[in-house]
Amino acid sequence: MVKIRLARSGAKKRPFYHVVATDSRSSRDGKFIERLGYYNPSARGGEQKLVVDAARIAHWQSNGAQVSERVAFLVKGVPAAVAA
Repeated sequence: MVKIRLARSGAKKRPFYHVVATDSRSSRDGKFIERLGYYNPSARGGEQKLVVDAARIAHWQSNGAQVSERVAFLVKGVPAAVAA
């Protein structure tokens, strides 16, 4: 099954997450099918906290992909202008 979830990257104590479509059996930071955006919880100044491709997320959902709880919470609060 395909899941849309966060994959962690970034330095120690400075998390940065990629929103990815991946096989549910692969590890959190393992291989993925497609990168759909990113989430930067420590964004400052002019940096964007969340950038997602809403059209691609909708495409994967229409093909049966399950969205993780955290990604669903983040995407729900995204204004249409931020979704790229």
